[in-house]
Amino acid sequence: MLQEFTLSRGRAIINFTSKYCDNRRKILTSYAYGRVVESFIYYLKKDNPVIFEAFSKGFESDDQLIRSFMEVIRLLSVCSVEELLEVNNKYAPFFQDRDLFLEVIELLYHYWRRMERIVVVHNQRQGDGVQNVRFVQAYELFNELILSIYRRTKEVANGFASQVYRQTTAGANAGLILNDVTWNSPLEYKGLTGIPFINSVLINPPYVSYTKKNTRDGIFREQTLNPVAGMILNEDDWFLFPAKVGDLLAFVYFHKDFMCHGLGLANLFELAKQDEYVGKKPDMIYIFGYPDGHDEKRTFYYKDKKNDILVGYANYCDDIDYFGYMKKMLLTLHNIKQMERGKLPIHGAMVNIILKNGREANIIIMGDSGAGKSESLEAFRTLNEKYIRHMRVIFDDMGYLSLDADGQLKAYGTEIGAFVRTDDLDPTYAFSQLDRGIYTNPDKVNARVTIPISTYELISKGFPVDYFLYANNYAEAEQKIALFDNIDEAIKTFEAGARKAKGTTTEQGLVTSYFANPFGPVQERPLAEQLVRQYFGVLFERGVKVGEMHTSLAIEGQTKDGPRLAAEELFSMINED
Repeated sequence: MLQEFTLSRGRAIINFTSKYCDNRRKILTSYAYGRVVESFIYYLKKDNPVIFEAFSKGFESDDQLIRSFMEVIRLLSVCSVEELLEVNNKYAPFFQDRDLFLEVIELLYHYWRRMERIVVVHNQRQGDGVQNVRFVQAYELFNELILSIYRRTKEVANGFASQVYRQTTAGANAGLILNDVTWNSPLEYKGLTGIPFINSVLINPPYVSYTKKNTRDGIFREQTLNPVAGMILNEDDWFLFPAKVGDLLAFVYFHKDFMCHGLGLANLFELAKQDEYVGKKPDMIYIFGYPDGHDEKRTFYYKDKKNDILVGYANYCDDIDYFGYMKKMLLTLHNIKQMERGKLPIHGAMVNIILKNGREANIIIMGDSGAGKSESLEAFRTLNEKYIRHMRVIFDDMGYLSLDADGQLKAYGTEIGAFVRTDDLDPTYAFSQLDRGIYTNPDKVNARVTIPISTYELISKGFPVDYFLYANNYAEAEQKIALFDNIDEAIKTFEAGARKAKGTTTEQGLVTSYFANPFGPVQERPLAEQLVRQYFGVLFERGVKVGEMHTSLAIEGQTKDGPRLAAEELFSMINED
C-alpha cells in the first residue's frame, strides 16, 4: 500500500510506512485527520440534520464549518476556550452552546470508533522480528494519542477533568505487517507479483464489522477461461493473505474495501510462514473483489491444469460483501484439489472426546449449512461438566477423509477457526469469546462471529474415525441416533444431503445438495461418487459406526433441546460400546 490514508465504505486504512504521527500535533495536521472530519460533517448533515443545522449556525458554508471545526479541535489541544476566543472570535459560534459542542465531539469520536480502522507497515525486506516489536509499540502509541485528543478536547470544553476514564481502543482495531516476497510465479500470474504478503496480523477484539450482505447464495461453477491471465493488481488497493487451508497453500488477494473479510481469515485459517511460500507456487489462488465493470455478482473457479493451480474469482460488488463468499470459495477449491488427490471432503464437524469413565471416541457429524453441526458441538460443550473429561474440535465445518500410505483411514481438518451464528452459541460461551472474536452484523439475523477454536498442529495430525453420523435437522424421531447396517442405505442418505433450510443461506424449506456438500462434490459429482463408494466401503469394513443423528434443529421448539438430547444419547451409546 502506497497511499498515506484511505477512507472507503466505512473502513479507514492508515499507512504507518508513508507517514507515522508520533504526537498529537502531527495527527491534528495530517491529511487523515482532515478526511475523517470532512467525512463526519457530511455524515452528520445526512443522518442527523437537527444536530447539523444547530451546529452549523454562524458558518457560511460546509467547507468553512469543516475548516473551523478542524482548527478549533487543534487549538484546544494547546489552550483553553477562553484563550482561544481571545485570540480569534471566529470560533465563538462553537461555544454559544457548549453542550451541543460536546455532543458533536462525542458523535465524532463514536463515528471514528465505529469504523474499521486498520494500520499497515510495509517492510521492504524480510525482517528478523524486531520490526514486529516496533510496530506494536507504534500501534499502541497511536491508540494513546487518539484517546488523549478526545479526552483533552472534552475536558477543555467542559472546563473540568473527567472522573471516569474508559480505556477503549481509540486508535486502530487491527494492524498488518506487509513484506515484499518473491514467489514462483508462472508467466500468466506476473500481474499479481507486486502485491506484498501479509506477514503478521494484530487484532484488537472484539472486532466488529458491518457488511452489505448477511447470507450467501448459490454455488460456485467452473469457468473455462483463466480470470487472472492479463490481470494487473494495484498495490494501493490489494493485500495478499497466504493461507494454509488444510495441507494446501492458498494465496488470497483481497481488495482493501473488503478488509474485514481479509482479516477474518486470520481467525479461520493458519497464516503461512515465509519459508512456506517464498520461492514457491501455491496450490490455490483466490481473487476477491476485482472491479471488472460488472454490477452483478460473478463468482466462479478455473482449473489451471498447465500450472497445477486452482483459481477462484469474485468480482467487486455489494453481493459478495459477506464472509461466506471468502470462506466457502476457499473450501470449494480445497475440496476439488483433495478429490483429485483421492481424498473425500466432508462438510461437517469432528470432535475427539474423552468421557469421564475414560472411554474415547472420534465423532464426525456431517450436514450442510443449518443441519446442526455447530449446534451439536455446542451441545457437547454445554454437557461438558456432566459427561466429558476432555474435548477437542478437529474441524467445525469442513474436513476430509484420507487413506494414508500405511492404509490407515484418518480424518483431517481444514480450518483453525469457526464462522458460526452467534444465536447458536450458548450465551456464556459467546461472551467468553468476546476477547477473541471478529463479529459481523451483530444486530441482524444470521449474525456471525469468527473465532479460533483449534491449532494447525491438531487439525493436521490425522484422527481415526469411530462414528460417522449424518445430521438430520427436519425429521421427528424418538430415538435420536440410528445406525445403518446396510451400506447402500447409508450412501443413499448421505448422498441425498437433505436438510431444512434455517436462514444461513437464501434457501427455504426442505432442500438437498449432493453429499451435503455444495463446495466441490456437487461440481465434481462423478469423481465424488466414486470416492464416496470407496470410502464408505472402508468405513463399513473397518467397523466404523455409520448412522443418522436427529438434531431436530429445524423443528419448532427444539432448537436447543434437539441437539442436547441427541448428544446425550450419543454419549450413552459410546459408554455402552
